[in-house]
Amino acid sequence: MSPESALQKHFGMSSFRQPQRAIIDSVLAKRDTLVVMPTGGGKSLCFQLPALLLPGVTLVVSPLIALMKNQVDQMNAVGINARFLNSTLSKTEIKKIKKATLAGEIKLLYVAPESLTKQENIDFFQEANVSFAAIDEAHCISEWGHDFRPEYRRIKSIINQIGDVPIIALTATATPKVQLDIQRNLNMED
Repeated sequence: MSPESALQKHFGMSSFRQPQRAIIDSVLAKRDTLVVMPTGGGKSLCFQLPALLLPGVTLVVSPLIALMKNQVDQMNAVGINARFLNSTLSKTEIKKIKKATLAGEIKLLYVAPESLTKQENIDFFQEANVSFAAIDEAHCISEWGHDFRPEYRRIKSIINQIGDVPIIALTATATPKVQLDIQRNLNMED
């Protein structure tokens, strides 16, 4: 299925906004990609649509439980199987989500950086067929990662443990200095 067909079928839109298509092509080519777009510019579509076109599950690292729930609800409302793994779930719910992920039933799996860094989850992600990782609100790597939420500074090393997984990092608010910090931390030289 082409990106345009998927856009129409799953999101009911007939065309991409600039520069969504170029970003999506970069993700589909499995290149690390840094996206700085204004709020409301359609950043989420830049990882949600490739998630549908690539085999396996897309890992979405998101800073807030409310944001995860909102995006998961939006995806499920349009018939895309998305879930989250976070501290609000029971052990039974987590087990069910992990089983469904390994069975290839889930396309988008949202996690907080703290969940990403747990060894039991790293082991699980190594088993799952992770197509790529999306770091939503990537400015948190620079703004929070130094002291408030140090797990943000470990995202790249954790993803390297999972496998050869490309990364798309997305933010609306990043000065050139913050962009450089994100690129350095995620080892996005290109």
